[in-house]
Amino acid sequence: MAPVLPLVLPLQARIRLAQGLWLLSWLLAFASGLTLLSSGHLLVQLRHLGTFLAPSCRFPALPQTALAAGAAALGTGLGVAGASRASLDAAGFPPWRGVLGPLLAAGTAGGGGLLTLALGLALGLPVSLDQGLEEGLGTALAHYKDTEVPGHCQAKRLMDELQLKHHCCGRHGYKDWFGVQWVSSRYLDPNDQDVVDRIQSNVEGLYLTDGVPFSCCNPHSPRPCLQSRLSDPYAHPLFDPRQRNLNLWAQGCHEVLRGYLQDLSSTLGGLLAVTFLLQALVLLGLRYLQTALEGLGGVIDGEGETQGYLFPSGLKDTLKTAWLPGGGAHKPAPEEAPPEADFPKDEQEP
Repeated sequence: MAPVLPLVLPLQARIRLAQGLWLLSWLLAFASGLTLLSSGHLLVQLRHLGTFLAPSCRFPALPQTALAAGAAALGTGLGVAGASRASLDAAGFPPWRGVLGPLLAAGTAGGGGLLTLALGLALGLPVSLDQGLEEGLGTALAHYKDTEVPGHCQAKRLMDELQLKHHCCGRHGYKDWFGVQWVSSRYLDPNDQDVVDRIQSNVEGLYLTDGVPFSCCNPHSPRPCLQSRLSDPYAHPLFDPRQRNLNLWAQGCHEVLRGYLQDLSSTLGGLLAVTFLLQALVLLGLRYLQTALEGLGGVIDGEGETQGYLFPSGLKDTLKTAWLPGGGAHKPAPEEAPPEADFPKDEQEP
């Protein structure tokens, strides 16, 4: 059966193919390096923000897979760059001749598979951020007061740093703080009647107030920060809680973090797509170069034309040859055939 997608390659075409492949390989190495940097940055951000994601959220799998895919693509790019450069030198190519096959297999199965998986995760996983942030931020607000509880000692500090750094307040807004007890019981006076009344006013027995932590305050506000009695329109002069103002951060942390992480994942997804396209072109060019050189015995400047192709026969026949028992068995060359036995001279004569 005829080869799949054959391409006739004279001498100049082979040289241009090797030179273009060398350039594409370095572009692939550059793109995969950017992919490594982007996935590493996202991984670092998730390490800092992991407290605010639910343990069941699978979003951290995206940068981990992209990191492995970028490393595999970088190795493929550097390997093909070396092979294509060596193919231009008849004396330096023989050591690389046996490397091309494993390099193609590793780049296709390993690098291509990881890039495809990472691209799929970049498209699907950002959707899971909503639920993961919803649960994670709710847990963070609930444990804000537990500064002396093992396992939650850093909850207050982390939440304050989050609100100050990302300019957000609460889960969806500052009123989320009204529904949780964010003041530790250690700092409440059990003899204060107002404290007792507030605790007895809800079935959970929590000390609920219409106030927010200091980290919700917007330092750009022209007036001193108002943190307590925010639902009382008469508690503060010239302050109406029903109107939009600059006293507190207007956005909730859920919206801010979702947009921030989705922007990072979109950038990473774009880099993965570019890397995938470059790797496909590099592997395609390497396959044509390999088959063309094999037709000339590994010498790129050999005389005459040669043919490059993807598969030596149809894809069905190629797979059948590769997987059927004995399909790729070695056939003895004519010189390896056993010599014919010499008959005795007396038996040959009548």
